[in-house]
Amino acid sequence: MDAGLKRELEEKVRAGERLTREDGIALYASDDLAWLGGLAHEVRTRKNGDVVHFNVNRHLNMTNVCTASCAYCSFQRKPGEKDAYTMRIEEAVRLAKAMENDNLTELHIVNGLHPNLPWRYYPRSLSELKKALPNVSLKAFTATEIHHFETISGMSASDILDELIEAGLESLTGGGAEIFDWEVRQHIVDHRTHWEDWSRIHRLAHEKGLKTPCTMLYGHIEEPRHRVDHVLRLRELQDETGGFQVFIPLRYQHDFVDMQDGKVRNRLQARTTMATGAEALKTFAVSRLLFDNVPHVKVFWVMHGVQTAQLALQHGADDMDGSVVEYKITHDADNYGTPNKLTRDDLLDLIRDAGFRPVERNTRYEIIREYPGPDAGRRESPQPMRV
Repeated sequence: MDAGLKRELEEKVRAGERLTREDGIALYASDDLAWLGGLAHEVRTRKNGDVVHFNVNRHLNMTNVCTASCAYCSFQRKPGEKDAYTMRIEEAVRLAKAMENDNLTELHIVNGLHPNLPWRYYPRSLSELKKALPNVSLKAFTATEIHHFETISGMSASDILDELIEAGLESLTGGGAEIFDWEVRQHIVDHRTHWEDWSRIHRLAHEKGLKTPCTMLYGHIEEPRHRVDHVLRLRELQDETGGFQVFIPLRYQHDFVDMQDGKVRNRLQARTTMATGAEALKTFAVSRLLFDNVPHVKVFWVMHGVQTAQLALQHGADDMDGSVVEYKITHDADNYGTPNKLTRDDLLDLIRDAGFRPVERNTRYEIIREYPGPDAGRRESPQPMRV
């Protein structure tokens, strides 16, 4: 990137001027990651100071049986496969109840698109989970699942959301987004929920007072221009509804664990490489710079590894996903020993070690507790980049 364009982009960012599609593509073309990260860190600091948000959550996947066979997905199983499973509601409640001693504040629920489960299974599961864990927020179901519920119930998404909210739903999850541009999407997604229905369902959720996350699966067959297009679609919807609280870039994963049963379900794997740490940090930085109307950018450490997650906090991210115990959708972020579980104390240490002040939040980003940051009096104590 030539010096003139660099100065122009810096001036736009510092003046709070909205970046264009062309600006986003130019930022991805830059090979100066230190400059890019520093610029994103300025924006992140302006919005969130020296804080890194986190929550204590657990993931619950009640079934891996799915009608879809998305090219990148190693989670889905077909009915009758040896390791296909579907939990009875009582079993899901028992598993969730066993997590209660960890003082969790959020239960994150995503499932396959089961061909035979009746619609009533889903509101009843939320109702029973809420009854068992009344102080835990239920963040459940992708827009793809809501679209599936329309098919199996014959109800509208509006009525479905009303019933789920009545049962205890506090937020949708952000999944099902992948990459919205059809040029890429037609090759990676095997369900019928695309931008039009994904945005319709999140728009409805926002109208009903729900705050939701939005996501992007990156690092597979897409190009930087597709990532920019994806973010700009979400930015435009956010202009309309104001309902997105956080943007979460999700790093595409190769199938390290599930292929142990002899099957490699990830059909992209043979022709793709996973995003490098540098590419991940660039994606966080550009996303933070483009997303002028979404308050938070979150790094999901399970998909990036702990060290890259810490570095992402210096490249635009201000939220580190919670203390997941078991995440079946991607088991091992980098195949180099990424843990399955981080405790609250682990997260506090990681955030402080990256030079930030930890703040525990709930699903709606309301502050639960603020913690001391790094000890500024110690020379060896880490500090955030100066801005």
